[in-house]
Amino acid sequence: MKLLCIGDVVGDVGCRHLAKTLPRFRREHGVDMVVCNGENSAEGNGITPDSANFLLDCGVDIITTGNHSFRRRESYGFYDECEQLIRPANYPEGTTPGRGIAVFDMLRYRVGVVNIMGTMYLEPLANPFLCLDECLKKLENCSVIVVDFHAEATAEKRAFGFYADGRVSAVVGTHTHVQTSDECILPKGTGYITDLGMTGPVNSVLGVKSEIAVEKFRNMMPVRFDTADGECKMGCCLFDIDEKTGRARSAQRFNV
Repeated sequence: MKLLCIGDVVGDVGCRHLAKTLPRFRREHGVDMVVCNGENSAEGNGITPDSANFLLDCGVDIITTGNHSFRRRESYGFYDECEQLIRPANYPEGTTPGRGIAVFDMLRYRVGVVNIMGTMYLEPLANPFLCLDECLKKLENCSVIVVDFHAEATAEKRAFGFYADGRVSAVVGTHTHVQTSDECILPKGTGYITDLGMTGPVNSVLGVKSEIAVEKFRNMMPVRFDTADGECKMGCCLFDIDEKTGRARSAQRFNV
């Protein structure tokens, strides 16, 4: 199967670029399934029911999120309603809306999608490595499993990739909005990339207007982040996965 994983979609401008780019890319590359991080898809960051539905209408099959999962209160109920929208599985169960796992039925086989958040320089959630162990127990009926590991530190992402190697089909990093050039197949057959990058404006600082980001770092004072405009890119990685063994055959990154 051809699995496309897309980096964090940033604001209205990122959503519009996805709508323009994804359908054609999906056709040209014979993509079977799309997983996309949407935690910044609402203008001003976070995700809303409207921005989530927009991503689904563009051709996204499963939406993952991260540390901005619950920035917008209007999304809380939608996490419980929409099985295609998931949040990091290591948020507390019972007190947190939604779920951390999705199962997508491809008729001949099932694909499990897991969303987990790192803990280095982010919220002190449950141990992400032990969280993966628990999630995999619930996905024994899935021949293909992909994990969106939403984390800050490169070392944590790399270590997580090797921990998951041979047990999942692909591990993709999100959160930093900067695409890494280390896409590979790990020794035991798991496809991996440290960060997918973002879907949003090229001339920006992680999607924010560059002059605003410069002002914040220069003056060390709070600023209002506004999404930049202009030319955009869709940061993503395309995996070819053997649905019988669950092993990745290839990994190819794109900025479209």
